[in-house]
Parts: sequence; C-alpha cells; structure tokens
Amino acid sequence: MSGEAARSGILVVDKGRGATSFDVVAVVRRRLGVRRIGHAGTLDPDATGVLPILVGEATKLTPYLVDQDKEYVATLRFGVTTDTHDVSGRVLSQTPVEELDAARLEEACRAFVGPIRQVPPMYSAVHHLGRRLYELAREGIEVERAAREVLIRSIVIEKVDGPRATLRIVCGKGTYVRVLAADLGAALGCGGAVENLVRWRVGPFELRDAVPWSELTERREDAAGRRSETPELWPHVQPVEAVLAGWPSVRLDGASAATFCHGQAADVIPAAAAKEGFVRVHDVGGPMIGVGELMAGGSKVRPVRILHADRPRTRVLPA
Repeated sequence: MSGEAARSGILVVDKGRGATSFDVVAVVRRRLGVRRIGHAGTLDPDATGVLPILVGEATKLTPYLVDQDKEYVATLRFGVTTDTHDVSGRVLSQTPVEELDAARLEEACRAFVGPIRQVPPMYSAVHHLGRRLYELAREGIEVERAAREVLIRSIVIEKVDGPRATLRIVCGKGTYVRVLAADLGAALGCGGAVENLVRWRVGPFELRDAVPWSELTERREDAAGRRSETPELWPHVQPVEAVLAGWPSVRLDGASAATFCHGQAADVIPAAAAKEGFVRVHDVGGPMIGVGELMAGGSKVRPVRILHADRPRTRVLPA
C-alpha cells in the first residue's frame, strides 16, 4: 500500500463532554500528523459518544457517512424549557412534573416517528447570511428559520424516572435531538430539555469500537518521570472502505482501474452481480479506489468519486 493510502482512514472517537467537534479534529490532526482531517456530524459540546474522524482520502467520503442513520440515547427532563433546548441553557419556563405518565409519553413519541419537520435551534451550526446561528444567538439575535424535513426511524422508551425519561432514538441526517426534546415537552404541555445525550452509532460505527477521549488527551509519565502522550493512534484507524460497509463492491484489473482513476467508465469483468446502483470500487489487489455507479447491466462502472491516494502503485495511463 502506498504511503498516502496508509495515511488515510477512519478514526472513531468517543468525544468527551465539554469538547467541541472541532477540538477533536484538532487533537487528531496533531496526533496523527495529517493535515487533511474532518468529522462526520457535529456533536454538541455537552454531548458524548461516536464522532467519526475522516483522515486523508477518507474525507472524500464524508457525504456518504453523513447521510447514514445515527443512534442516540438521550435523557430528557420534562417540566423545563431553555433557550438551547438542553439543561445548560437559560431557563425560560418551569412546570412542576412529579411523575411522567409513561403511556402518555409513549403516545406522544409515536407522533414523532417517521418524516417530521423541525425548526433548527438558534444554538446550532446552521448558516444564516454567512454566519453560524449560534454566533447570532450569543449576541442575543434571533432570526426566522425555515422548518426542515427530517426522518426519525424509531423512538424506544428505556426508562421513566420521575420527571425524566431515557429514550433510544434512531434518526436520519439533520435531526436535532434537542429540538425533539422541546417538541415532545410541548406536546405533553410541560416543556422538555435534554439533560444527557450520548451518540451510540453513526452508520456502521458503534460506541463500543470508539477510542476513548482520554486516550487522545491524557499524558503519561514513564519510569524516569518524562511526560508523553498516550500510545500511537494509527492502529485504531480503520480503512476508508469501512465508511461504506455493507455496500456491494467490484474489483478492477490494472487496465480497468487506471481507466476508472482517469475519470472514465471502466469495464467490469466479469459483470457485477448487481445491474445498477452505487458500489465500492477496489483495485484487484484490494485497496478501495473510489465510488462508482454501475452501467450497462453491471458490465461497466462510472466514476462518482475517486480516491487517487489509495492507489497502491504508480498509475498507468489506459491504452
């Protein structure tokens, strides 16, 4: 594998409380020594859990990962509303709630499963006239926001304890759990806000496989008292194709791979089992070289996104 390919992949981090998603990117960039790094899906500073960091050529696959479902476990406190829709925000109203009616909560949740419309919160990274909404909110400015359609696949009530409820939520891209908490509270007539939020999964990447935040940030002392950073992170970096786990794939021989990498539809020999749709495209030797779309009944593949750096050897121009 080429040096560039070896410096590309996915590092799944369990983001710590209080850190921003950009803080995580900065730490990983410094620890790995790779400049081209991004994340797939902002997590609020108070939230913890899965934050996939895309390294090198993997950044080209960010749109495909952002489009995949996410899973959260959220503890909601009912009887309170805040300007941020979580309990760290400025309290706007309070309503006494001694004990939630679990059956009523379940009925309210059902109304939010499926395609719904959400108004992005002011404390969010959405752009408005070139500025982030949270920047305006911090200046006391509120602007009108258009509702957006999002998809909530399921809401499971895991626990009800007094005025609090813990929900497991599976949703599509662009969903704000904080807005869901506020909307659920409004539906129940008492208000609601997020008290604790953990992202358990982004696409194929799960919390159990994530590198703990402490492993990225803590320093240790050796026997001589010298301080050093925690062990090497590269062994935790997964290959770029992990982003598209579950996708069908095709493998191209040398000539076809070179044709594909030069932006031209390449022959698939033998023809792919699938006749159409998007596929992972691999060099016959193994590395992923891009995303393609099948054509001509699966006998050709058209380049959609090319990962040049993952070529394992010098490219040869097609004859």
